[in-house]
Amino acid sequence: IPEMQEWVYMVSNFTENREEVAYTFQLTDPDIYVRFTMSSTGSFKRFRWNSTLKEWNNLWYAPNGQCNYYMMCGPYTYCNMDTSPVCNCIRGFKKRNLLEWERTNGTIGCVRKTRLSCRGDGFFKLTRMKLPDTKGATVDRQIGLRECEERCRRDCNCTAFSSADIRKVGSGCVIWTGELLDISNYASG
Repeated sequence: IPEMQEWVYMVSNFTENREEVAYTFQLTDPDIYVRFTMSSTGSFKRFRWNSTLKEWNNLWYAPNGQCNYYMMCGPYTYCNMDTSPVCNCIRGFKKRNLLEWERTNGTIGCVRKTRLSCRGDGFFKLTRMKLPDTKGATVDRQIGLRECEERCRRDCNCTAFSSADIRKVGSGCVIWTGELLDISNYASG
């Protein structure tokens, strides 16, 4: 979560292995008390204890905008809170149906402008984006981004690729072979 990187009094850790996927955090100041809550509707909140007022203050919550809701926009689109409507086609794609697009604000998605040939097709870089839904994606933590791109180019069904771990220099590989879903633009991070 990009905005969580600004919390200087907290060190976070993301763990993913065969036994677990977990996000943990540790406070760096023993005089600060923080708690997170998640409601049955998926609302995620961070509270900090105010010792003067003797109460918990809600300092952050998510989702905090349309683009943070799952599948706000359709296939091959990305959500951007700075545009109207918030759903936009990825470069190289066009609105699936203009009349339906206007009626549904982009939730029906986009389609390719040109068919893929599997020879000479290329990729372009999307920056400041949340990665697409990984349902059906393949992850290989043993290869780097260059080998990931080569593997994707050899697979005529490959629609996108990315580093699996984007911290610092990046490592690992994620490959998508189906529709790209649930992408959004980050304002920061």
